Amino acid sequence: MMDRSQYTKSLVCSLLLMLQKCETASGKVLEETYRKWVQYKEDCVRMIENEPFLQAGLFCNRTFDIYACWPDTPAGSMVNISCPFYLPWYDQVARGVVRRLCGSNGSWERDASGHVWRDMTQCEEEKEVQSQELWVKQLMVSFRMLYTAGYSLSLFTLVTALIVLLSFRKLHCTRNYIHANLFMSLILRAVSVIVKDTMLERHWGREILKHGDVSEMLSHQAAIGCRAAQVMMQYCVLANHYWFFGEAIYLYSVLIASVFIDNNKYLPYICVGWGTPLLFVVPWAVMKQLKENKECWAVNENMNYWWIIRFPILLVSLINFLIFMKILKVILSKLRASNQSGYPDYKLRLAKATLTLIPLFGVHEVVFIFVTDEQTTGVLRYIKVFFTLFLNSFQGFLVAVLYCYANKEVRTELKRKLRSWRTEAGIACCAQ
Repeated sequence: MMDRSQYTKSLVCSLLLMLQKCETASGKVLEETYRKWVQYKEDCVRMIENEPFLQAGLFCNRTFDIYACWPDTPAGSMVNISCPFYLPWYDQVARGVVRRLCGSNGSWERDASGHVWRDMTQCEEEKEVQSQELWVKQLMVSFRMLYTAGYSLSLFTLVTALIVLLSFRKLHCTRNYIHANLFMSLILRAVSVIVKDTMLERHWGREILKHGDVSEMLSHQAAIGCRAAQVMMQYCVLANHYWFFGEAIYLYSVLIASVFIDNNKYLPYICVGWGTPLLFVVPWAVMKQLKENKECWAVNENMNYWWIIRFPILLVSLINFLIFMKILKVILSKLRASNQSGYPDYKLRLAKATLTLIPLFGVHEVVFIFVTDEQTTGVLRYIKVFFTLFLNSFQGFLVAVLYCYANKEVRTELKRKLRSWRTEAGIACCAQ
């Protein structure tokens, strides 16, 4: 059997090989591969301890070299072993074999570098599959860079927009309070996504130096941090959607009908925006803890549990879309009534109102509402992922620009404050 340093070195090499597969499939592949590897090793150890030895002639001793399990082999012969079943791509190489050569002196043959010779070419992943997986990996890295940039830009613009809305007393009203809460939900969403990615990278990207590092990385204790980040992210995403709903309800009540009795009180909106998500996130977290308590809760093996999160998002997106269409109809009728002679002008104003309402209500969610992750494969899936990540990450930036920086009321207050500062600076300068 190999000494401790050889054992660790071989383990590290094997795990690095597996990790190349895992980077595009989160920690699920690593966890499953390691579990199967442990089972394979235990089966091999039982074989080594219980199988009777060869009784005649020289032979190479049975051994487990971390990669495969080798039986006693007569001197001067080649032994073929089926590809280990723990390999993530085992289905592709199930008929392949890994080989070793037992020398005439009863020792395993070594290569020029002094290591035991082993031919495992039949058990390696196909080059075509490797290149395809490399392409997918690079694509996912590009997507991550895209949405990280989007969320970072949104975070900066939303924070400054929130400061502006809360700093000026004349901007304090129910409408802007709802805007401020929407900004806060978008800020928390951006922060939670960035933190979640950081926690996942920290959890799965740690350096593996010894056998215990793998067990520690896959332990439930090590995953607590990234699970908490995952729960927080799901809550922020839901809160974001329900604050879109709050915006839709407020505008609907102002233009069409009174939904909440007193529009000057925004407590009902607080309950809807921050309270409703708890009704879904808590049951989802409980089900994940009881039924799917694996790695960082980023993989949904049983999609029924995922519907606890998905259903309220789809429902509120559909309701927002219906409210959006109703409000557009009202805007259209009012514009027609006020501008019968200027058809092109009213059409332009309608288009502007439409584009303004889309990011406010999150109507873009409806585009892929019925194209679920289970139904999309290949290029369509990547197109869906791209547009979803792009729109969600840059949505905060667009909302901040439209409802703060480009808002006439906000710009008026900023100009007034700037003139006041200039006047005060001029007086101070003259006084000196």
